[in-house]
Amino acid sequence: MQIEQMRTPFFLVDEKKLIQNLEILKEIQDDTGCKILLAQKAFSMFACYPLISRYLAGTTASGLYEARLGKEEFGGETHIYSPAYREDEFDEILAVADDIVFNSPAQVKCYGKRAKAAGKSIGLRINPECSTQEGHAIYDPCGEGSRLGTVLSQFDESLLPLLDGFHFHTLCEQNSDDLATTARAVEEKFGRYLSGRKWLNMGGGHHITREDYDRKMLKEVIRHFQDTYGVQVYLEPGEAVVLNAGCLVSEVLEVVQNDMEIAIVDTSAACHMPDVLEMPYRPPLKDSGKPHEKAYTYRLAGPTCLAGDVIGDYSFDQPLKKGDRIILEDMALYTMVKTNTFNGMRLPDIAIQKVDGSIQMIKRFGYKDFKYRLS
Repeated sequence: MQIEQMRTPFFLVDEKKLIQNLEILKEIQDDTGCKILLAQKAFSMFACYPLISRYLAGTTASGLYEARLGKEEFGGETHIYSPAYREDEFDEILAVADDIVFNSPAQVKCYGKRAKAAGKSIGLRINPECSTQEGHAIYDPCGEGSRLGTVLSQFDESLLPLLDGFHFHTLCEQNSDDLATTARAVEEKFGRYLSGRKWLNMGGGHHITREDYDRKMLKEVIRHFQDTYGVQVYLEPGEAVVLNAGCLVSEVLEVVQNDMEIAIVDTSAACHMPDVLEMPYRPPLKDSGKPHEKAYTYRLAGPTCLAGDVIGDYSFDQPLKKGDRIILEDMALYTMVKTNTFNGMRLPDIAIQKVDGSIQMIKRFGYKDFKYRLS
């Protein structure tokens, strides 16, 4: 199958670029002895798991179903963290997870002994109250009033005999200097509890495979904690695994005029890439420029009834017309996992471009995917 023959919209994962990212992550593991897990919340396209599992140590999950997926399709270590667990799901979690992280002392008291009796490694998520975010409040676990992790004032030392490790996750699309800042805060507040633990999970948000990422500093932070406290360090990036390794191909359906040129495309920000509206952000678009940078400027908008279903404003060398295709870049992460069928929108098909250039169709969606998720 050729790309030109594929029905839009569709996600296309670039296997060659995925492997390049995985090679970088494997080098970090090999050089430091840390273990890196795939954060499935960012990317859970399990057709790629046989490839990814050759490089990474396992998966991390935010709930029962992700944990099951990791156990069944990826193998290796299966880790799970949730702000609060459900009693009616916990026995099934014990059956699939190797490592269970709790959010609060109360959750450890409720479930910790059962988990230990089942032979699980358990930990507590800590909140070092050290925010390094700029402009991404929705993704700031250290923000004021955050529900994520236990702050020092709420820490219960009596639970230490139950705890195999600690987990902290404070970053979002950040470099290793922010990790180093956070790590100092962790040591200042919780360092006295690290000795005697088996592991320390430094969470996700590390943009390790980004071109300007300081991997030397990352390695220094990892080695410091492993050498000083004798812990196994874990990282659980999501975006870094598939950074720039996927795109979303869309087609122009119509061009309308209202104070500016508006191109209505068959891709919806609300349905197919919700982070565009939630974060918000302007996704990269191949062969385009900023508004008015090139000769022709358009607002790209989706086909739903939501007035705010707008992808962003872009400029082009040539006018857009009905039937033109556009390629939204860096669309493997936090896209497929968040798609929805609001307005009865069809979900984008999913394909992989193999290293040899051939296209493998993984999943095609249709009316039944909309109908049977409702009733």
